[in-house]
Amino acid sequence: MFSSVRPYENQKYWALKKDCLKRKVLFEDPTFPANDESLYYSGTQRQDVQWRRPKDICENPRLFVDGISSHDLHQGQVGNCWFVAACSALASRESLWQKVIPNWKEQEWNPEDPSSYTGMFHFHFWRFGEWVDVVIDDRLPTIYNQLIYCHSNVKNEFWCALIEKAYAKLVGCYEALDGGNTADALVDFTGGITEPIDLTIEDYANDETLRNQLFERVLKVHSRGGLISASIKAMTESDMETRLDCGLVKGHAYAITDVRKIRLGHGLMAYFKSEKLDMIRLRNPWGEKEWNGPWSDTSEEWQKVSKSEREKLGVTVKDDGEFWMTFEDLCRNFTDLIKCLIINTSYLSIHKTWEEAKIKGEWKYHENPLKNRTGGCTNHKETFFQNPQYVFNVKKPGDEVLICLQQKTKRTTRRQGKAENLAIGFDIYKVESNRKYRMHTIQERAAGSIYINSRSVFLRTEQKEGRYVIIPTTFEPGQTSEFLLRIFTDVRASCQELCLDQPRHWWWNRIFGYPQVVSQVHIIKAEGLREPPSEGTNSYVIIKCEGETVRSDVHKHTGIPEYDVKGIFYRKKPEQPIIVQIWNHKFFLDQFLGQVALKGDPDDLQTSHALHLQDRGNGNTNDLPGTISLQVFSSSNLTHI
Repeated sequence: MFSSVRPYENQKYWALKKDCLKRKVLFEDPTFPANDESLYYSGTQRQDVQWRRPKDICENPRLFVDGISSHDLHQGQVGNCWFVAACSALASRESLWQKVIPNWKEQEWNPEDPSSYTGMFHFHFWRFGEWVDVVIDDRLPTIYNQLIYCHSNVKNEFWCALIEKAYAKLVGCYEALDGGNTADALVDFTGGITEPIDLTIEDYANDETLRNQLFERVLKVHSRGGLISASIKAMTESDMETRLDCGLVKGHAYAITDVRKIRLGHGLMAYFKSEKLDMIRLRNPWGEKEWNGPWSDTSEEWQKVSKSEREKLGVTVKDDGEFWMTFEDLCRNFTDLIKCLIINTSYLSIHKTWEEAKIKGEWKYHENPLKNRTGGCTNHKETFFQNPQYVFNVKKPGDEVLICLQQKTKRTTRRQGKAENLAIGFDIYKVESNRKYRMHTIQERAAGSIYINSRSVFLRTEQKEGRYVIIPTTFEPGQTSEFLLRIFTDVRASCQELCLDQPRHWWWNRIFGYPQVVSQVHIIKAEGLREPPSEGTNSYVIIKCEGETVRSDVHKHTGIPEYDVKGIFYRKKPEQPIIVQIWNHKFFLDQFLGQVALKGDPDDLQTSHALHLQDRGNGNTNDLPGTISLQVFSSSNLTHI
C-alpha cells in the first residue's frame, strides 16, 4: 500500500537523515522554516513566539510515552478541533497510525545513542489519490516554553505536536488548520472515503427501526477498522463552541473511539438476560467538558452494569474528555455523523471486497465548446454536456455502487492562505449498452449527488445491471480545478473517460463511408412468450445494425420479460433496417423465436412501437402463440416491416 509513497517537496527522508548524520548537525527544514511564514497567512501575528526543539522544552523527550492513546491529545490555540478529533480516532487504530507514523521505532529518541538523533521526522498522508511522505524538523512554536498548538497531557510526549506540524506543512501553515473538516483529515489518514450522515434529515431519534439500522452500519464500520466522528452544527458564528446544558459543545468535532452493545445485569444474570444497549464512546478534543446526561461518568445508570464490564469498557470518573452515551441520545443531541470507510480491495480478505476505479480529471476551460470542460450543473442546459464524462458498467442484476468525487486544493502558495472549495457534485445516467461516445442529450437519470462546497462528495446507490455515464461538475460553469473520481463496485466496472463526440474520420471512410445517422433503439419488454410445460421461456433479445450487436441478459421463466436494453448505432447506410431478434436460451443450443426489421426517417424523434413478431424459428408452432408483442422506443422513426 505504501510502496509507492511520493516524497513531498522532493524531500527524501533517508537521504536527508544520512546527510545530517554525516555532518553531525540537527535538521532545519528550509521548506517550512521556523518563522511567522509557517505560522500565519493573515491576521494578528504574535511577537512572543519562540521555536524550540523538544530537548529545550523538557527532559527526556519521547515520541510516545506508554504507547499511543486518544487521551494523549489536547487542542491548542488554533481552532482545529476537527483535526485533533481525527487524530483521536486515529490513535485508537494501531494498524492505521503505524502507517501514518512509519517506522516509528526508528524515529523514537534513543537515550543510549544520542548521536543518532537528527531532529528530523516524517509522516505519511493520503492526498489526491496518492500517499506522500512529509519531512519536518522538530522545532515547535512555544510561548513561555509551552507548546502553543496540539500537545499531549504528558509534557515529554511529542507525537501529536509533530504530526500536527507535518499536516500544517501539507496545508500551508498552522493558521490554515483553523476551522477545517474532520472528514478531510480522516481521508488523509486512511486513504478511505467518507460518508456524511445528517441526523436531522431522517428522524433517527424517534424512529427505532431507522436508528437500529444506522447503528448496525456504524458498528460494522468500527469493527472493520474505519474511523467515525460526530458534531453538533452551529447555525451562527455566535453559536460556535457554545456549551449546552447537557455538557456538549456546538460547532465542535468529537471522535468516536468505541462502538459496543453493552450487556446489562450482574453476574450470571447478565448472560441469561438478552437486554443490551447500543452504546457509543466519544472524546472531546479539549480533554475536558463531557456529556452530563444518562450514562455519563458519574451517572447512576452504570449501576446496571457489572463492575467487571465497567472495567472492561474503561469507565473512569474524571473529566478527561471521554464519555459514553446511548446511540439514541447521540441521535437526539448530535446533528452530523461522519463515517470514514476503509474500502477493502484485497482478494485475500474474508470480508466484502470492492473493485476500485480511480480516475484523475480536470474541469478545464476552453473557448471552443467542443473542447471546453467547465459546463456547470444541469441548471445550465446549454453547457452541461461540455463537462467531462465517464462510462462505467454495473455487471450484476442489482449492485451497490459507492462513488466519491474529490476536488484538488487550489491554493498553490502559502501566502494565498486557506484554500476555498468549489461547489461540486455529479449526475449519473443510464445509457445504451454499447455507448462509447459522449452524451449530447439528456437520458434517463439514474442517481445524483448533492452539490456542496466541500473537498469531496459521496454517494451510495443501488443500480440495475447496465451501462452508466457519470458527469462530474462544478455548480457554476467556467470554474476550473482538478478532481479525482473513485467508483467502487462489486465487479470490475471498466470505467473510462468518453473523449470523442462522434466516430473518428479515417482515410478508409472515403471508401467505406462515414456514419451519417445516429439511431437509438430501446427494447422495453415483450409479451406472449411461453413454452409448455413451463410458465415462460428463458429469453433474451439481440439488436443488430451494420455488424454491431447489442444483447440483453437472459430473463428466465417469464412470458413478459422486461429487457430494458438500449443500443445506439452510428449508421453508414440508413436505408438498411435495424434487426431485432428474440431468442430462447437453451443449455446446448439457443432457439431462434423471431425477428423484426426496423427502418425509417431519423428526423422524427421519440416514436414508440408495438411490434408483432411472427414465428420464424424451427417451424414448431406449438412452442409459441400466434404473435409476440415487442415494445420498442427509438430516437429514429423506425417502422416495422
